[in-house]
Amino acid sequence: MSGSRDEMVQRVDAIVQRALTLRSAPEVKDAALVAVRVALAWLFIYHGASTLFGAFHGAGITVTARFFAQTAGLHPGTFFAVCNGMTEFFGGIALAVGLMSRLAAFGLLWDMVIAMITVTWGNGIVSDAAGSGYEINVALAALAVVIIFLGAGRLSVDAWLGTMWAKRQSARSATALSPSS
Repeated sequence: MSGSRDEMVQRVDAIVQRALTLRSAPEVKDAALVAVRVALAWLFIYHGASTLFGAFHGAGITVTARFFAQTAGLHPGTFFAVCNGMTEFFGGIALAVGLMSRLAAFGLLWDMVIAMITVTWGNGIVSDAAGSGYEINVALAALAVVIIFLGAGRLSVDAWLGTMWAKRQSARSATALSPSS
């Protein structure tokens, strides 16, 4: 009995050690960042397209502008509707490919903060009233903060551009240091 118990403890210990090793693996971080970026991109592109173009049975600019002016108290409503739609649509696209990710995530974070302040805060965190609570805004804002702090990861245009920049700088340095003939 004691032999099987010792084997079980060793197996559990091996699993825990493997999990701890994986936790710090760069591939795991990159996979998590891709998941966060895809989730944010999917939701924000959807909402931005519905605001700007009326896509996905969305309200479009005119109705959204009226909502922003009347319900959210944002004047002029059209200006804020266009800013909101562009931030969500183009910020979502930027996150999807990982281009200027921290800047895009910062814009989306503020988009959610403004939504909470102007529309959902009064409804509480979860609401049965018309409209919704701010729970989704908090979740989306928190995911944006992840990208602000950690960046887009190695599987992004940002990382590719960084690699190209480093190669270019390295080539310049090598040329500058080489003796002239």
